[in-house]
This record gives sequence, structure tokens and C-alpha cells, in this order.
Amino acid sequence: MSAKPQRHRTARRLTLSALALTAGAGALVAAALPAGAASGGGTAPGRTVDVQMLSFNDFHGTLEPPQGSSGTVTERQADGTTKAIPAGGAEYLATALRDARKGHEYSVTAAAGDMIGGSPMLSGLFHDEPTVEALNKMKLDVTSVGNHEFDEGKTELRRMAYGGCHPVDGCFEYGKEYTGAQFQYLAANVTDEKTKRPLMSPTFIWKKGDVKIGFIGVTLEGTPDVVTADGVKGLKFGDEVETINKYAAELNKQGVKSIVALIHEGGLPASGAYNYDCDVPGAGAGISGAIVDIAKNVDPKVDALVTGHTHQAYSCNIPDPAGNPRTVTSAASYGRLFTDTTLTYDRQTKDIVRTPVKSPKPVNKVVTRDLPKAPDMTELITRWNALAAPVASRPMGYISADIAGRGSEAPEKPLGDLIADAQLDATSPADRGGAQLAIMNPGGIRADLAYKAAGAEGDGVVTYGESYTVQPFNNLMNVVDLTGAQLITALQQQVSGTVNGPNPKILQVSKGFTYTLDMTKSGADRIVVDSVRLNGAAIDPAKTYRVAMNEFLAGGGDGFTVLKEHKNKLVGIPDLEAFNNLLGKSSAAAPIAPPAADRITVVK
Repeated sequence: MSAKPQRHRTARRLTLSALALTAGAGALVAAALPAGAASGGGTAPGRTVDVQMLSFNDFHGTLEPPQGSSGTVTERQADGTTKAIPAGGAEYLATALRDARKGHEYSVTAAAGDMIGGSPMLSGLFHDEPTVEALNKMKLDVTSVGNHEFDEGKTELRRMAYGGCHPVDGCFEYGKEYTGAQFQYLAANVTDEKTKRPLMSPTFIWKKGDVKIGFIGVTLEGTPDVVTADGVKGLKFGDEVETINKYAAELNKQGVKSIVALIHEGGLPASGAYNYDCDVPGAGAGISGAIVDIAKNVDPKVDALVTGHTHQAYSCNIPDPAGNPRTVTSAASYGRLFTDTTLTYDRQTKDIVRTPVKSPKPVNKVVTRDLPKAPDMTELITRWNALAAPVASRPMGYISADIAGRGSEAPEKPLGDLIADAQLDATSPADRGGAQLAIMNPGGIRADLAYKAAGAEGDGVVTYGESYTVQPFNNLMNVVDLTGAQLITALQQQVSGTVNGPNPKILQVSKGFTYTLDMTKSGADRIVVDSVRLNGAAIDPAKTYRVAMNEFLAGGGDGFTVLKEHKNKLVGIPDLEAFNNLLGKSSAAAPIAPPAADRITVVK
């Protein structure tokens, strides 16, 4: 960025039926509890007490309501139709959480990673300090790390947790030093390669009175596949199941029998509706993806799994290895939902009673925007917006209608096409790389572009803050040599392999590059090889092509390992600068129209 708000600099840094409880089951208590066992009855405490667990995931610093379709949730209606409901925003999330806690003496709030990183400008410009401040005020108790917590590396993650002003940008508010997170970050499966010790605490024990619940936090083992190499340098990411089982045993040895795993890995429900029942026709039948195998192998000592990463909404019962029901939940992303779970704690066994009668199914609740705004969140957003305004409000260009990006569920996204075109435009001149085509990873598109003005800029105006929110990572552009065969392999890696086979990641492509994606087939066969063309000509496997992409993709990110085999790399401008340069070629009289998204032909 060429301009930054004024900052005070400082050198200082801080650093179910009646079943007997079996050993290790961690879940089943005899249904026949003594008289008066209901929680809260009489003057003496009952044998069981209901603990409310509120949870969410993948917040990504989204303090203001997300723009466009990424700021809605899909609700399935009784007649089978669906309805889009505007949702999200810290002002409403804070109110929703506070209202939900009312009347609950025992309430814990947990999260499953990606609280920061990939954030809109309001938070990202300030290295996500505003988000941590907001989460502190929301009384978050504990969260696992996610892959995006490593976007700026382990040193910055520690600063986020423990406080201190940024080592380069200093303190953002005059006279104030960033104090860190008041909640506990967990990273049980992230170890330092040199010391072999966990990077951060592996477990957290929440206590209230005689009630103790242990939390284990892990991120996906494949974090190095979805983060730049610099972000995970010197770190090792262990198997999720092995790690959780190890620390569940350790918690048991400490006398903690009630255990929740916070896992930044997730699943893919058969429906995008937040209220879809993924337990029809049977437990967990309506969900697929990495979390299913994890859930089926995590030790029965663990009583509930709070998950994330896929930005999906679900509340499922996936049987544990002993065959007993266990909840697996996720609350979509961006603070649009939160999950309300009842954990029935047995004071005698110190364990969670996992029966349908005693523990109702967790419910995902919508953070609607008709709630009263939380005044402390309004103050926080106003204060940080004032600091960001000189940069954020600058107009970059004009659009004629909404351009869907993150909010689009289609393989090819209109905003993805626009970004790829911007990258080709920036790198096609001979002295800037001579690129013939550009490819863009879909996960790098963090928002939509909305036609309606978010502030005083006017409808159709794209501000710097809005373009930054779309592309916040500031990846440098790379232009590289790839053979036609390598290019085709890259397309096949979108829909195959351990990373993308279960959850395809369809690259966004620049104008002139076309092919057919046949989703009736499986794996690499989904790419119709003889359909791959550049400006109408078939791709020649033996020919060399100049291809533009961000440095994350050029490093093999998102499972595109073949892209690391490139040659003759030229490093260019940041991807955000390329995007803004293309926006700058538009005008109020000639705005950019949404691309037709007709470059990838999808056969279903």
C-alpha cells in the first residue's frame, strides 16, 4: 500500500438408554439417575447440570456485515424452497451471544479457528488487532488455531495471542499498546521442529464451581498445503486424530472426563441450507469430507466436536468408534451463525451424559440483522474505521452490478474471472512477464463486490477498502514457464488427490482459456483433456506457456504440486495492485459489467 494511517511507533514488544458407563466411553451414563437429578433443582446441586456451549468458526475478522451474497445464509423452508437471510456483523453477533447466555449459569464460548486472517480491510489493515479486541469483548473463552492464523507466521501469531505492538508498523492507536487475546489459543498438533514442543497450549480446562470441561484444539494436518511456506516455516503439523486422542488421555489422567475437541477441519453437507438435517436417513448420512473419518476415529473419551474450515453449516450425529452418538457441528463462517449446544454434565462421573433425552441436538442459530446493535461493537468499529478511512475510502473503479465471488457456489465465479483477467492484464506485457494466461485460486477470493454503496461513496463505486477485502493477502504475482502437460495436470489436480479430491478447488481462469469439467466422472477424469484450449487453439502438451499466478499457487499451494515445477519465474506487482489497476480503467460512464462466467463448461 502506498498510504497508511499515522501510527505511534514503539520499540517495545511483548512478546442413551440405560447403559452402564464403560471405561473410556466418556459419554454414556446410566439413564436411571437418582431422584432430584435434574439440574438446578432445590437448594442442593442436582447430580447433573446443563452447560451451554456457544460456538462459531471461520470469523476471518469480519467485523462489519459481509457484502453481497457472502453476507447471507440459506434457510430451507417447510415447502422445500430456500430463502436467503442477511446475517453477520460483530454488532449483531455480540448481541446474539449475550442474549443466548441469559438464564444460563454455566455457559462457555468456543471457536474452531480462522478467527483472523483473510480479513476485510477494517481488521486486516491493522494486523487483525481490532478482531481480537472484539472477540475479547464478546467473551470468547477458547479457540483452536486455523490455517489462517499462520498467514503472517508463528511470531505474529504469538503476538496476536500475547500482545505487543507490531514490530514494523508499531502501535496503531496513539498512547495504546495492543494487549493480546483474553481467550486461550490452542495448537495441540502444531510443534516447533527444533524443540519438538507444541507452539501454543494444546489444552484448556474451563471451570465453574465443581464443573470442569477440557478443550483440545487442532488445525488441519494439511495446513502447509494451504498457507504460504513462510507462514509455516519451522513448524510441523501432526495428525488430527492421533493428537486429539493423545491429549484426551492426558486430560483423563488429570481427572477431566468431559472433553470437547475444537478442530479446524470440516465437512461438506449435502445441502447448503444451515437448517438441513444431515442425520437423514441415518446419523451423519448427509455429510461427507475429511471430518467424517476424523469423527469416526477420535477416541470416545471426547464428547463433542466443534469444527470449521469448509465454511459450511451443519449439526450432525456421527457415531464414535464405540458406536455411540456424538455431535459434530460447524457454524458456517463470518459470524453469520453460532451453534448452541447443551452439554449435560454428571457431577458424580464428571462426564457428559450423551443421550438424546438428556442432551438435545445442537442448533445453528442465525445472527440476524434485526437484533439491536451492541454499543461496544459499534464504538469499536467506528474507532477503527476512523483510522482506516484515509486509505479505505479511496475510489478504485466502477461496476454496473453485483459481481459474485466468495458468495458464489458455482465452480466458475464472475469475480474469479475478473481477478484472473486483472492478473493477465498486469503481466502480459513482454517486460512484465509475457503471460499468455492467468490462474487464480478460489480460496483467495474473500468476498463479493456489491453494487450498493456501503458508505458515502455512491452506488457502483468500488473503494480501496472493498477491493482489499476481496484480495487481502497481498501476494506477489509470478509469471512462470509451464508445459502444456503441466498445465493439464494442474487442472486435474483441481479435482483429484488427497487435498482436492474430496473437496475440489476450481481455479479461476483468464479470458481465452477454456475447457470442460465433467462432474459425472471422478478424479482426474473430470477434466476433458481435448477440450482445454487457449484462444481457440488446443493446448499442446509439449509446448511451453507463460502463466501468471500468485506466489501462493506458484509454491504449490492448495494441492497444486505440479505448479512448483515451473521454470523462469519473474516476480511482479502485488495481486491487489493488479486488481486495482484493472478497476482503475473503468469509469462512471463505462463501469465494469459482471463477466459471463462462460470459460469453464460444467457437465453435471
